[in-house]
This record gives sequence, structure tokens and C-alpha cells, in this order.
Amino acid sequence: MGALLVEICLIAVLSLKGQVFSSIDHPVAPVFIEVSQEAKLSFFHVNGASPQKYIVETVGSGAGFLDYDNDGWMDVYLVNGGPTPATVPAVSAANQLFRNNRDGTFTEVTEKAGVGDTSYGVGCAFADYDNDGYVDIFVTNLGPNLLYHNNGDGTFTEMASKAGVGDRLWGTSAAFADYDRDGNLDLYVCNYLQFSFAGHRRCYVRDVPIYCYPHSYEGAPNALYRNNGDGTFVEVTAIAGVREDPQYSKSLGVIWLDMDGDGDADLYVANDTTANYLFENKGDGTFEDLSLVSGTAFSGAGVPQAGMGIDATDLDGNGSFDIFVTNFSLQHNALYWNDGSGIFSDRILESNLAGPGFLPLAFGTNFLDYDNDGLVDLFVANGHVFDNAEMINPSLQHAQSNQLFRHLGQGRFLEISSQAGAYFSRKNVSRGSAAGDFNNDGKLDLLVTNKNDRADLLENRTASPYQWLKFKLEGADCNRDAVGAKITLTAGAYRLTQEVRAGSSYLSQSDQRLHFGLGERTRIDTIQVSWPCGKTQNIVPPQEFNRIIHLKEE
Repeated sequence: MGALLVEICLIAVLSLKGQVFSSIDHPVAPVFIEVSQEAKLSFFHVNGASPQKYIVETVGSGAGFLDYDNDGWMDVYLVNGGPTPATVPAVSAANQLFRNNRDGTFTEVTEKAGVGDTSYGVGCAFADYDNDGYVDIFVTNLGPNLLYHNNGDGTFTEMASKAGVGDRLWGTSAAFADYDRDGNLDLYVCNYLQFSFAGHRRCYVRDVPIYCYPHSYEGAPNALYRNNGDGTFVEVTAIAGVREDPQYSKSLGVIWLDMDGDGDADLYVANDTTANYLFENKGDGTFEDLSLVSGTAFSGAGVPQAGMGIDATDLDGNGSFDIFVTNFSLQHNALYWNDGSGIFSDRILESNLAGPGFLPLAFGTNFLDYDNDGLVDLFVANGHVFDNAEMINPSLQHAQSNQLFRHLGQGRFLEISSQAGAYFSRKNVSRGSAAGDFNNDGKLDLLVTNKNDRADLLENRTASPYQWLKFKLEGADCNRDAVGAKITLTAGAYRLTQEVRAGSSYLSQSDQRLHFGLGERTRIDTIQVSWPCGKTQNIVPPQEFNRIIHLKEE
């Protein structure tokens, strides 16, 4: 009861600033139910765990929501790992695609679709890279990456080599955006370490064998691919000015976002134990490295952290995107607050997120308005890399609880995991996470992958009295997925901007439809769409809420 009173008092103070959207002095209790078995989402991740402790066994895999058959319902793709040379007994593991049956269940269609690769899989990102009206699937691997072209008939054809994106390094997160505004989606791929099974190293702490820290290996160069518009890509990392010294590029997370409000796609990359990158798009096909001057390279204390996953949203209604980055245990996660000009400050302490995030090792993360009150909340997926973490430090655990934080307003949060259902008291070794409305009920659900375990589908059954709107955007002159498009919705003193993205969190991708919780508001004043190729479109606000609106570029 005491925590609730503190929350109400804090909200009352913040509401005086005119930024709070709904009457959140009556917070809604979150309810998330793990329904993967009920939904027939049968998937088990294999990491090939072995006494050799190959570092690749620690990274887990990604997942995401996509509508591959254009029926308006989110399907699910899950990336699997695989065996290592020391895996006994030998096992196989394949990626899996599940079609949404529109009744709360899924049907596995992997074999029919032709997307069940058995390489050692890591991450995924989805986009219609050739603007033919069907979303395609990109998969990163320990080894050659894959690009599955959607044939439009429920099947896919693997095209990575022909398209020029079959990088053979250790790929992790990937993301699409039209950085040069030519109407074709380009691709950025993170690579992690220069690792091979033959070059494996053994590491110890006080004679206890552990998985090596990343500084035991050289970093690997990332890659930016420009879309040629004919189904192929060309690697332009150096030409575009986003190539860094590989020894400092140990990249695990990436997101494209318009960080300075000039309408083009900027690039943020989370690196493990080295400085993070922020590249500003100069609008001429090149980028400028603003990592240090922007305040996003290091923690607020000025030290590099073990960056894993990333998400970004507009927390204070100023139209600028703030960035959340997950980090290693015994570090704080980072909340880079955007002042509107592209200059950031780490407000993890002021946000109340530092304490709850200190012991966990965080990977996937998602901003989502779980109760539709108009304030964007936060989910964090946790799990250590050391399977013997307790032997190294008694305060740490291998399996850890995932976390849910309610946004109180102005970037201040309250952990409400204990109120959110039995799932949040369960210990997991979680990795990738994605947010999406798989049953189209207007409540954002969560998809979470777990290392060497089954995946979790968390259905949001929160009994919220608040209304919502969801927007599916379709480009014409711009890329068909409208990646990079922004919607700004205003209602009285409230203003919120959301952006269409293709790749975020950790190794994963969320539902691309833009979701707005409306709280108790009964009227919207304005809806403005900023398309990625430079157009602005004003939409007549709907009179009825609780529905999905399909907006086409005009």
C-alpha cells in the first residue's frame, strides 16, 4: 500500500507539468499469462551447451512478430541455435515459422514455407526489401546469414548470396531502414566477435571454468548494405562513414531512429564492453559519428558498459526518442534522455530503474503501453551468461526473473513485476523479446526466447478500462512497409510520437503497427503522419476508438 501511495503522489506532481495523458491516479494492475502451450507455439531453443563452454552458447536467439501472409494477424518467427562440436548427444535445431489461426492459436508452417534453416541461428529482422507487398525474413547466424524472399504464396526462397548479404561472420542483431530516402529499405547487420570453434579459448575465475568475457576475442566489423532497388544490396559501410575499428565493435543491439527530428534515419548500436555508437545521418548518404558528443557512448559515470538490447520511445511528449539500453549484471542499464536536439544524458538513476536493474543481466527490452493509459511502460528480459554464476558471485543467479515497469510519467518508473502474474516470479534465462498484439484485442503481448528452453508467449489480459488505436502504415513512393514513418497524436495537453521500425530489442523485431493508448480521452485533436521520404500527411481523427486503422501514403 505504501508503494502505491508513493506512486500516486509522484503522478500528482508530474501531472502539473501538463504531460500526463490519462487519469493514472488509478493505476491498472497488469496481468500477463504465459500461453505458449495453449496457443500451440511449440518451440525449444537449443544452444549446444557443453563442458567446453563455447562463448556462442551464451547469446541465445531472437524472435519476432510479422504478418507474412497479409491477413492482418501477427504470425511468429523463432530463431534456433544448434549443436556445437562438443554437444553430446548430437542434436539438430531449426528455426520455426508459426501462422496465426486468428483464434488465439498458431499452426507451424516451417516446412511448407521453407524457412527452417538448421545453421547456428542468432537473430532476425523482417521487412519488404523489394516492395512487392510481402514481408521478407533476414536471419543472422554464426556463419552465413540468410535472406528469405517471400514469394507471396506462403513459401519463401533463400536469396542471401544472390542479394549480396550472406556475411559469414558471427551476426547478431539486424535492422532495416531507408537511410538514403530512395524508397528502398537498406540493412545494417551487427557482428559480434572473431570466433570459431577451432579458435575457442578456455577461461577461469579462481579455477572455476566460465564462459569467456568478450575481451578474450577480437571484435568483428559490422556491415551496412544499401539496397540497389533490384533485389540486391551493396556493402557501403566505409563509404557511408559507419565503419569503426573492429576491435571496438562487439555489437549485439541495433536500432534505426530519427534521433534529431530532421526526418532521416540515424543509427544507434549497443556494443559489449566497448563504447556504443551513434551515427547521425547527414542526408547525403553519409553519417557522422556523434557517439561521444551526444552522450550515448558511455554510462552516466563515463564508462563503457556491456550493451545488449535497445529500444527507443518518446517518454515525455517532446517528439524526440529516448533510448534504453540493457547491460550486464552489476551494471546499471542506461536510459539516454533526448533533449530534442540529439544530445542525451543518462537518467537511469532519476528514472528509478537503476536499483532494480543492478543485479540482473538484461538482454531483450521493449517499450509498450500495457494498460493503454497513454504512458509507455517497459519490459526487460533477464538471464545470466554464466551457468555457474552463483559460484562466481553468490549474489548472482543464472536464471533470473524478467521485469515489468510502469511508467509514472516524465521518464520515472516503478517496478510492478510482482503484480503482473505468476510468470514474473519464474526464473528464466531469457534473451530475445518482442512486443505485439497477436490476438488483435488492442493489448500488447510479449514474445520471449529463453536459452536452452521453450519460448514464452505472454498474453496481456490486463483489465484496462482505457481505449486505444493502432495504425498500420503503407508506403507508396516511400518504402512499402513505411519503416521510418512517424505518427504524432495530440489530445489536449497530451502529445505522443511513435515510429515504425524493423528491428530492435535484442536479436528481435516487434509488431510494426503503431499502438497508442488513449486513457480516458474521448477525443483526439490531431494525427500527423511524417513519411520517411519527406511528406507530411494530416489524418482526420476517428470518432470511434479501439480499432486498427490502415493508412496509405498519399
